[in-house]
Amino acid sequence: MTYETITLETDARGVARLTLNRPEKHNALNGQLIADLHHAADALAVDDNVRIVILSGNGKSFCAGGDFNWFKGNAEADRTTRAHEGMKLAHMLNALNALPKPLIGCIQGSAYGGGVGMISVCDIAVGVETARFGLTEVRLGLIPATISPHVVARIGTANSRATMLSGALFNAAKAEKIGLLNETVAATDLDARIEEIIVEHLEAALGAVGDTKRLIAFVASHDIHDNMVYTADRLADAWETEEGQTGINSFLNKKMPPWRSGK
Repeated sequence: MTYETITLETDARGVARLTLNRPEKHNALNGQLIADLHHAADALAVDDNVRIVILSGNGKSFCAGGDFNWFKGNAEADRTTRAHEGMKLAHMLNALNALPKPLIGCIQGSAYGGGVGMISVCDIAVGVETARFGLTEVRLGLIPATISPHVVARIGTANSRATMLSGALFNAAKAEKIGLLNETVAATDLDARIEEIIVEHLEAALGAVGDTKRLIAFVASHDIHDNMVYTADRLADAWETEEGQTGINSFLNKKMPPWRSGK
């Protein structure tokens, strides 16, 4: 499918590159970009040829938050329309968050507001040292509402208060310190580091990866008693999957399972 505001390409290894493509607008979010990202996330989730998704932006910025005209339209809309637009963003973020395969953020530039929200749903995020970040909504008299479930889950309550309540910008070193980024690298090293992460993730069984993401989400939101039952059941299920049986038989016979390269 051809998209208006993103590009999507998948290589022979099953690595899909999902790129925000509004460089002249610093990849700011508008209705079309939100719709394109949601559609792409849904398509990637069910595409068995895709093993890994790389999320990045074209141009100087990763994502500058909300587009001016999108904000203007919301400002002129009624309450029901505003809530509806907010739900569209929420569903897009949830679709990316729920991808049953690794979502790796290749953060090539700065990110604000909704851009920070998109980084927060990545399983791993690597950013360039020169990038800047901000949850600046309070400086507009607004709140970082729709993105907050993902941002708070990513950086925690204390760091959310420290960044959201002032709206102050912060650098990549702080983004790594608070957990928004997993790593920071020089711009010249970003592609090489992303490739290393890709190679690492290609060693994992695709079905097990999806099940593990769902496992993490459940365990993080339930108490120990629910988790004991859930995890025991999921482990029993895993032994019965085709991947589980193949992997264990390969291990017992001292062979590599078909999804492993042996590296």
